Amino acid sequence: MAAGLARFLLLLGLAAHGPAPAAAAKMKVVEEPNAFGLNNPFLPQTGRLQPRREPSPLSGPAHLYRLSGQCFSLVESTYKYEFCPFHNVTQHEQTFRWNAYSGILGIWQEWEITNNTFSGMWMSDGDSCRSRSRQSKVELACGKSNRLARVSEPSTCVYALTFETPLVCHPHSLLVYPTLPEVLQRRWDQVEQDLADELITSQGYGKLLRALFEDAGYVKPQRENQPAQEGAPKAARLENLDECRKAHSELAEEIQRLTSLLSQHGIPYSRPTETSHLEQHLAKGLPTHGTLEQLRGDPGLQGNIL
Repeated sequence: MAAGLARFLLLLGLAAHGPAPAAAAKMKVVEEPNAFGLNNPFLPQTGRLQPRREPSPLSGPAHLYRLSGQCFSLVESTYKYEFCPFHNVTQHEQTFRWNAYSGILGIWQEWEITNNTFSGMWMSDGDSCRSRSRQSKVELACGKSNRLARVSEPSTCVYALTFETPLVCHPHSLLVYPTLPEVLQRRWDQVEQDLADELITSQGYGKLLRALFEDAGYVKPQRENQPAQEGAPKAARLENLDECRKAHSELAEEIQRLTSLLSQHGIPYSRPTETSHLEQHLAKGLPTHGTLEQLRGDPGLQGNIL
């Protein structure tokens, strides 16, 4: 009796719900791990952050070397930024999208030196961004603790970071001169003396200091056709023949001044034996692609200053 009642109730339930579908669809649950770069063990090696080169060697104030090997992070909106001094700057998207972005914003390259002071750390050769590579400038500021304080993108693919640390609170903590070996300090002293004696121009002074900083390993040599860093001064251009004539006249006056100084100090020099290529073109009133021959004894070089 009980078995018959159970069978009846089962048949009644099937009749109420209708016949079962011929092929029921199966639910597929897809779980994709977040892409947090090098620390994500689920990503294949080809999907992890791939730096283009090794960082430059340690350089600059020795008391900052203790920061090497450490990383400092800051979360802004949905992104986490990590600054590893003397190594790199990275960006990680903090979402659970299957293709969350992680990228390198720059690899340690060189110091920026302003007024003979270490004013910032340049990180270059980051991930591709349109037709160039991402780069970052890190400014060091006095703070109670080591922390990444601010991150911004003042222009496309160029990032500005502020890193606070008590290591730069002393007013002399970022001076360049005390960090140099004695031989480069003596060389700097001679450059300063030559500038005071008006034996070199301000342009030559800047170029000589640039070469000195390159020899110290603080900045990299400027390669031909190397793109300038964002915000770097651009070379002056002569737009027409009148501007070219004016520039030539100013150079001629400067050469005359330097010639007098060399004669006054008994420094030998030689004059050009024939009219320069530039002067020939100017005499004809034609534009020129030549350059004025530099007076011997003047270490000033053409181009931008540091």
